[in-house]
Formats: sequence, C-alpha cells, structure tokens
Amino acid sequence: MELKVKKDSLTNISCDVLVVNLFEGVKTPAGGTGAVDKTLDNLISSYVIEKEKFKGKLNGIYVLPTYGKIPADKVLIVGLGKSEEFNLNKIREVSAKVIKKIKSLKAKKVCSILHGAGTAGLDAFDCAQMIAEGAIIGDYEFKKYKSKKEDDENNKNEIELLEIVELDESKIDSIEKGLEKGKIIGDSLNFARNLINEPPCEITPEKLAEVAMSLEGIECTVFEKDEIEKIGMGSFLAVAKGSSKPPRFIHMIYKPNGEVKKKIALVGKGITFDSGGLDLKPASSMRQMKGDMSGSAITLAVMKALVLLKPAIEVHGIIAACENMPGCEAYKPGDILKAKNGKTIEVDNTDAEGRLTLADALCYATELKIDEVIDIATLTGACAIALGQVAAGIMGNNQELIDKLINSADKSGERFWQLPLYDEHKDDIKSDIADMKNAGSRYAGASTAGIFLKEFVGETKWAHIDIAGTAILDKEYKELSKGASASGMRALINYILSI
Repeated sequence: MELKVKKDSLTNISCDVLVVNLFEGVKTPAGGTGAVDKTLDNLISSYVIEKEKFKGKLNGIYVLPTYGKIPADKVLIVGLGKSEEFNLNKIREVSAKVIKKIKSLKAKKVCSILHGAGTAGLDAFDCAQMIAEGAIIGDYEFKKYKSKKEDDENNKNEIELLEIVELDESKIDSIEKGLEKGKIIGDSLNFARNLINEPPCEITPEKLAEVAMSLEGIECTVFEKDEIEKIGMGSFLAVAKGSSKPPRFIHMIYKPNGEVKKKIALVGKGITFDSGGLDLKPASSMRQMKGDMSGSAITLAVMKALVLLKPAIEVHGIIAACENMPGCEAYKPGDILKAKNGKTIEVDNTDAEGRLTLADALCYATELKIDEVIDIATLTGACAIALGQVAAGIMGNNQELIDKLINSADKSGERFWQLPLYDEHKDDIKSDIADMKNAGSRYAGASTAGIFLKEFVGETKWAHIDIAGTAILDKEYKELSKGASASGMRALINYILSI
C-alpha cells in the first residue's frame, strides 16, 4: 500500500472510498466532513446521523454511496468517540479499523481526511504518523501458508493507495514526513510480527542469525557454539544442549553519523521454540511457544527501523538464540551452571530457561560499557496471569529509566505496568549448593525472575520488560489482529528517539 498526501479539496478527489470522521454526539458536521456533507445535499447529517442514528462512537463505521454527487464512489464515516477523550493513539486505532473495513469493500484507491488535525487541533505531523501506522498495522495479514487459490482471492482485496487530502499548503510537508515515519514504524512492526507468526520449523536460531546478518546499515557478528563456549556462556549453552539445532549468539550494532549521545543495549529473548525441556510443558501450554522468540523479533525490528530513523544513539541489539528441547543431551534439574560473570546457578526447573539465556546475554551487554541495558522477553506465565493481554510488566534497577519507558509506551498505544523487585524476592532463588536457583516458589513469579536477572547487570542502568501476556493475542485488540503483536517494539523506538 502506497501512502501519499495531495493538496486538494475532499469534494474534488476521485477515489473508490473517501474517509471522513465524526465525533460522538455531533449532529451537524463541520470542517472537511461538513464540506462533504454539504456537497452530498446533507446526506450525512439528515440521513446517516438523523435517520440511521449513527452516533460517532469510537470505531463506528458507516459506508454511504455518493450517487455521483462527488467524484468518490463511496464515503466512509468513522466515529472518533468522545472529543474530550480523543488523542493520537485513537487515530492509530481508528485508521486500522477503517483499513480493515475498506479491504472488505475491495477498494483500491482510498482518500482520507487528516484525522485529528481539524477541530481536535492536533499536530499535522503526529496525525499523519498515526494514520500511517494504523493503516499499515490494520492492513497486516499472515497468509504465507494459505493455498494459492485463496491467496489469489485475497490479493483482490489489496489496497493500492492511501492518500491524505489536505487543502492547507502549509501542512503538506509535515504530513509527508509524518507518513514516512509512520510507515517505517508500521513496516518494522509487521516485520517482527511475520517472524513471530512463522512456524518453529522455519524460525530456528540459524535463521534468526541470517535475518540479523541481512539487515542493511547494521554491523552484525554471529557467534556459533564453539565461540559461545570460549567466551564462557555456560548458562545459555546449557539450555541449547537438548536440541539438534545449534545455538547462535547475535550481536548487532547501529551507529549514527556524528556524535554519539548515548550507548544502549537491547537484549531480546530468542528461544525459537520452548518445549519446557525435561520439565516438559503441557501440550496446551506448548501451542504458542513458537512465539517465545518475540523479544528477539522485536530487537531485530527495532534495529531495522533505526537505520531509517537515524537517531544519534548507538544501539547494540543482542540475542542469545536457541531451542529448549528434551533431547538426550538436555540439561537436567539439579545441574549446576556457570554464567559468564562467574556466578553459579542450580537448575530448579528446565522450563525457567529464558532467564538462563538472558543471564549470559546481559553479562555480555554490560561488558560493552554501555549507559543502559533493556531486555524484552516472554519470560513468565505469572506476568501474563497478573496483567493479562493488555499490559506488559516492567521492572529494573533505575526508576528514571523505568518511568521514561512507561511514558514511551503510553505514547505508543502500549502499556507497561511496573512490578516490584524487593530484596525479599531473593529468598525465593536461594540455593544450598550454588549462588542461586533459576526458579523459586509459585508466588511472585514475574518479580522472582526479575530479581534473578538483576544478578547479571551489575551497576549498569537496567530495565526488564516481560511481554509474556501481550506478545501473542487471542483475539483482535485495538489496531492489532489476533496473533503476534510485537508488543513493546513501538515503545522502544519512541524511547530511543526521545533521548
């Protein structure tokens, strides 16, 4: 789908579908919607609103034929909800819902009003960015493995052009730049969603390394098993032992042109399939474990986006990629592992494997002499139970960093909720024979995992984001469809751009 802006009047534009909007409770439309209504002999106000009782509630949609009164074939009116509750995140959501509806109409060319820049008074750049993000996210479908006949049928529903129509010349440049930024973020999100939605037979540790190596503008080093062993990642390697697929440790670097304002590391959990190891998961719990590499997909997507967004920040993307399988060489409960920083770990449960791979990855990251490290991982079912699919958990050792990430998530239409890391949580991972255990009691599971990870970051500013509940959605949620969400990616990009 191509995204463009055109200087013109909404009533003059030729397209298959023209998108206008309406706030809840408005009886007489104003602005661009009002101009279209007037040209249509007040069909929107007298028929859609008065007779059809269209209320303008958020995401409500009404499709109206134009009967040749304007060049557009149809007008789609979308509800923006209550004006006092309207914000940029609502624009993204509305835009996605509109695109999903228009695809069902088999329209090819779509023209749209700039939602939010009229009576809502929001910045044109920001509004355009949200429209672009929403359109690209809403357009997403993972149909790669459908039969050819169905694919051909789906292709008939592809939107070729989305054009923002704006009469004010002074806004055109801002709209173009906003569309460009929104497209970069939307495309990157879908890039991550594609990786997560792929079957585990396709996305192996080796494949993740190939994807990392293919990213343009990124320096990338991939360590294979022998090299991983030489640098002392005993915790990570233990998890990889039960699989026939060899592990890969991936280190990507984005470097800006000119002065570097800050150096940060993003560490993404890269378990390409998690069976639970010898502490085997129940079959129902294993079904979505192809998504246990969501953190790595998000890290790859962020690195991809940074090349185009060009922040003045040096960013290191780090992934310890492997499968957790119950093969004949699998690590066992009771084993003692030695992490890269020399700390020893008693294996309490082989299904608490993500923190073992992250432990060595975090050690590696802190040795890079960076300013901050942020890890993102589908780490604990406990976090999913606590927060469901509407918020990710966040914790760490620096409140300022945590607050900034929460704020960035809010601006991205995502939610991070802070969970505690109390000293008392250390009692749950005490071991009689090693420095710590990799799992504790059934209580405070998300915080217990966080307190374990804290042992591997030293004094470096660190935040941990647990996306176990939000990474794969059971049903459509806001602008996102069922399946992989790449939750947290937009927040990380916004945080990096805010520095």
